[in-house]
Amino acid sequence: MNLTKKRWMILAACCFINLCIGSLYAWSVFAAPMAAHLQALSGGEAPNLAVIFTIANGVGPVTMISGGALQGKLGPRRVILLGGLLFGLGMFFSGFATSVSVLLLTYGLGVGLGVGMVYGCTVSHCVKFFPDRRGLIGGIATASYGISSVVVPLLANALISRFSVTAAFRVLGLAMLAVIGLCALAIIPCPAGFVPEGWEPPHTAGGRTAAKDHTWREMLASPAFYAMLLMLCCGAFSGLMITSQAAQIAQRMVGMTAAEAAAVVSVLALFNTFGRILAGFLSDRLGAVNTILGVFLVSIAGLLLLYCSGPGAVGSFYAGVCIVGLCFGSIMGIYPGFTAARFGSRYNGINYGIMFIGFAAAGCLGPMSMSGIYGSTGAYQPAFLVAAGLAAAGCGLNGVCRMFGWGKE
Repeated sequence: MNLTKKRWMILAACCFINLCIGSLYAWSVFAAPMAAHLQALSGGEAPNLAVIFTIANGVGPVTMISGGALQGKLGPRRVILLGGLLFGLGMFFSGFATSVSVLLLTYGLGVGLGVGMVYGCTVSHCVKFFPDRRGLIGGIATASYGISSVVVPLLANALISRFSVTAAFRVLGLAMLAVIGLCALAIIPCPAGFVPEGWEPPHTAGGRTAAKDHTWREMLASPAFYAMLLMLCCGAFSGLMITSQAAQIAQRMVGMTAAEAAAVVSVLALFNTFGRILAGFLSDRLGAVNTILGVFLVSIAGLLLLYCSGPGAVGSFYAGVCIVGLCFGSIMGIYPGFTAARFGSRYNGINYGIMFIGFAAAGCLGPMSMSGIYGSTGAYQPAFLVAAGLAAAGCGLNGVCRMFGWGKE
């Protein structure tokens, strides 16, 4: 089988792997029963486990960057296997945790570092094999990660209900380690300068010049990098802010029941997933810069709908949530291909890992801003205005990108 055909099998393997590691976002399912379990062991008050998820998200860029550097030495398969071991064993040993500190080590660091290493490798590696469809493939690869937040909670809930939260950790950890290991066998290195059959590279089509392969040092020396990183942070801010507390917002601001609020979380995840594929497809045709500008403008409209929502305003609230989820997914789907298009594919593993710092920053600032604003005002609406302001700033940064001559890139 030639590489032009085999790359689709590699993409499928990477998507199954991302489906596994995306279970990081099933933490909300584990948090309450795990807190009750630790409380029963200690005999004290139920611990606050919010820091576990914060740490797991925050450490991802560390291994995305180091894993990107290792790809050239060990190859993508070994990097995925190494990250898969961190992830699977971290999940497995979380089932034996007897304190918050142990859970911080197993889930916070083990799972978090494993996710960063695997995700950075699978996404950047897929993009290398599809220079003709960078946007779409980046969207599909990241969508498989996002859809996990819909699928895995169902499995986790079933295991917790039938057995226990500790058993759920152990079963899922071993099962996902097995899936990652098997799928990694299909991963092979992408030859330098790979061109799929029947496709003409940009440097020979229409007189355009292909992107130079920038090392991470060269990327950091480019002012364009900082505009892109800040734009990623602005684009991810509202999605992460709302995703972190979607159920609480639905109940406290709109007056939904717990069951209705759970449905909101699922709808948000579905639109997040769909946005990754849709925006990736559009970016291949309209250009990443043009697509991102549209995403920011639509995001502002969605955030204003949420700002205008209140008790009983189910329609406007759902519309706002769907739009924000779609736009959040769009940003995440565009950026792998966008980074490769601007700084080349050869070093995209480490370059995308560094670019992902913008996402990690939004992951800290978004939820913290939401919690701080609600704590001081007793309302969520001001936070939506802050997020809309950052989306407007993203439009300004988009203009900066155009100053570098980026039109349809």
